[in-house]
Amino acid sequence: MNKTLAFGILLLTSLLSFKSIAQTEVKEVAIIGSKSPTQSLVAKEVIITGKVIDKETGQPLEYATIVFFSKAENKIITGGITDANGDFNIPVDTGTYDITIEFISFKTITIANKNINESQNIGSFSLEIDAEALGEVEVIAERTTVELKLDKRIYNVGQDLTVRGGTVSDVLDNVPSVSVDVDGTVALRGNQNVTILINGKPSGLVGLNSTDALRQLPADAIERVEVITAPSSRYDAEGTGGILNIILRRSKLQGMNGAVTLNAGTPTTYGVSGNVNYRTGDFNFFNTSSYNYRENPGNGLSERETFNGDQPSTYFNEYRTSDRIQNGFTISNGVEWYINDSASLTASFVLRNSDNENETSNETFQLDENRDLIRRFVRLSPETESDNTFQYSINFDKQFGGNSQHRLTTDFQYENSAEDEFGVITNDDNPSQRLQTLEDQKRILLQTDYVWPIGDDSQFEAGYRGNFYVLDTDYKLENYINDDFVINTGLTNNLIYTEHVNAAYTQYGSKIKDKFSYLLGLRLEETRITVDQVTTGDFSKRNYLGLFPTLNLSYEITEDQSLTLGYNRRISRPRSRFINPFPSQSSPTTQFIGNPALNPSYSNTVDIGYLSEFGKLTLSSSLYYQKATETFNFIQQGTGDYYFPELDFTISENDPSYGGLAAQYDDEVEVLQSTPINLASNTRIGFEFTLTYRPTTKWNLNGNFNLFQSQNRGDYNGTNFDADNISWFARINSKYTLPGDIDWQTRFFYRGPSEDAQNKRRGMASVDLAFSKDIFDSNASIAFNISDVFNSRVMISETTTPTFQTYGENQWRQRSFNVAFTYRFNQQKREQNRERRGQEGGGEGGEFDDMQFE
Repeated sequence: MNKTLAFGILLLTSLLSFKSIAQTEVKEVAIIGSKSPTQSLVAKEVIITGKVIDKETGQPLEYATIVFFSKAENKIITGGITDANGDFNIPVDTGTYDITIEFISFKTITIANKNINESQNIGSFSLEIDAEALGEVEVIAERTTVELKLDKRIYNVGQDLTVRGGTVSDVLDNVPSVSVDVDGTVALRGNQNVTILINGKPSGLVGLNSTDALRQLPADAIERVEVITAPSSRYDAEGTGGILNIILRRSKLQGMNGAVTLNAGTPTTYGVSGNVNYRTGDFNFFNTSSYNYRENPGNGLSERETFNGDQPSTYFNEYRTSDRIQNGFTISNGVEWYINDSASLTASFVLRNSDNENETSNETFQLDENRDLIRRFVRLSPETESDNTFQYSINFDKQFGGNSQHRLTTDFQYENSAEDEFGVITNDDNPSQRLQTLEDQKRILLQTDYVWPIGDDSQFEAGYRGNFYVLDTDYKLENYINDDFVINTGLTNNLIYTEHVNAAYTQYGSKIKDKFSYLLGLRLEETRITVDQVTTGDFSKRNYLGLFPTLNLSYEITEDQSLTLGYNRRISRPRSRFINPFPSQSSPTTQFIGNPALNPSYSNTVDIGYLSEFGKLTLSSSLYYQKATETFNFIQQGTGDYYFPELDFTISENDPSYGGLAAQYDDEVEVLQSTPINLASNTRIGFEFTLTYRPTTKWNLNGNFNLFQSQNRGDYNGTNFDADNISWFARINSKYTLPGDIDWQTRFFYRGPSEDAQNKRRGMASVDLAFSKDIFDSNASIAFNISDVFNSRVMISETTTPTFQTYGENQWRQRSFNVAFTYRFNQQKREQNRERRGQEGGGEGGEFDDMQFE
């Protein structure tokens, strides 16, 4: 039997997500399941049973294909697949058949001219690995880097050498449409308002500080990243920029299998990570664990000129170095129980613990109008941080009537995170301040989704999600006065932020004539927020109720070309830090303060996508338009408070003693404040494309380009903040197999300049290199990579206001070298289940999108 047909049967019965294959096989299955008129008149139905196992391990093979072919009629009469125990039970009319037993990446067994005249057990069949077929599958998996679906694009990270031994942040920085700046902030198409999910849900793997957490989760734990720029109604409406859904690896192979990675590098980095699965009978146990130690030296500078009206300008320059140490482990354990053929229960927990250190040194120079030195002082800010997260989750999945697309899923998830920070600030070796921040977060998630297929081409879906979130932030600042630390009551505060979101959604999708598909959805979200300012006794409530419609369309022009269109309305709620009215200080002269009057921002987005294959060239492109109201923007302004470096003291100009101090000391510096505000609107229009080209079997090229224009329109406190900005970024990857089967990968990234009403950011370029070699009969591999070869990943910005201008540079992490060794055990057949894992815990709600065009 043709292997393509066998693979098609496997894909269909496993509800695989590759519609291009599924569409061609639906008609074949209809033929397989029918009886010929001749047979029905002369034959009787009997039952044929048997078993299929892996010859090497003795483990049963689930989803193996058994096909009955009639030479007399020159066609397939019927067929079936094996269950979790490797058993098959197939009704067939009496007659003479060629019986084939197949499983992808295994050698086929054929029983020729088998005469079937009664029910019988035809025995147990041991299949051998087909090494040649395995190689073919791996090549296909490497080429299928980006997949286009109705409401998302899927990026498979398994073949990316530059992230081996790295973290999730490294992976995201290599995903088309996604960029990660030097501070670790993730942006999608240049928009930083992105929601990050793990396996379709908020996760304790991210915890309180998503930036730091993403830098600790190992890259090897990731199966794929779903870039969702046009989310359907099954997803939360939060995040105007879109959604990034990170899918972790989980195997379904029988027995024990997994992989372990050791890595080390400079600046000092070392760690170990592993993922292990054990499948036996009706249970599948899985674990992902990692330990990482990472030193991140960084540096930056800020040079500021203050305009003094008719008087000469004065200058205040800060030069910063930082040494950050991340030291932590993550454990994710779980078990799946296959209760019966139609129901399963999955329970898992996540434990994340890290003890981090951060020592920042600020060397400050105060200059007069002639740029002559007035004073130099050094500020040290050592800080320790402990971060602990525990998350427990349980999932129940029930299928109805033997149709795995007709299903009900329910989820419960509880998370508790605590992050404690302690620091002591010294100026010129003298104690100045002592800081303490205690954060405690509790989150409960309730979710249920029901999917009902209607006929062969339509599907109805409905569901509920409840997110219940409480964050308690206790911040204490003490000033060193008269040889003792005294609480600064003006900055010390305790904020309790509570957010409850209840949501219900429904959506309906259908296909018309195998060419046109549509998905219509509507989501209702009710948000209740309370802000309890314990320190001041202020208490406020806010309620938001909104409808969020979605529309996703897809049209298959030809087998190699398709168009998609998506529309959605979304919301961005202000974070607790954004509305906390008490300032936090990053230096004596700059601070951040929240805005309790901040309103949520709403956006409407239209996205048009096009996918085409031209031989060895694949093009994926999209044109998008977004209109957002009440957008969050950060402005810098003077506070009216002045810092006296000689005294290491800050005082308001309205304080009665300010005049005397200003007369005595002429080196005071106004404290600058950054705060979020709601501007009237933001309009963003852009175009992006991803090209993949494979000129030879040894060389693979892909590139991503994104060009967008952003327009801000709004006024605040009598100041106009209108700004027009055109920016772009590009990424090029080249992977080539050198002699000796050494893989060489080069990545180039460039982010173009950008600006708004107050700030200009220069362009930034970087180059990464990686080399990899499989060893030990391809059971292991060793990879060496260089991140930021030219040490050029530096963010340079300029800020201009009527009273001052600043020039700043920031390099979060310097050039690094890393070597990683990975050993895989019992994974030589890993690719055979790569496709089937697409339906395992990867998305939210139903799977209508899995029926769409590739």
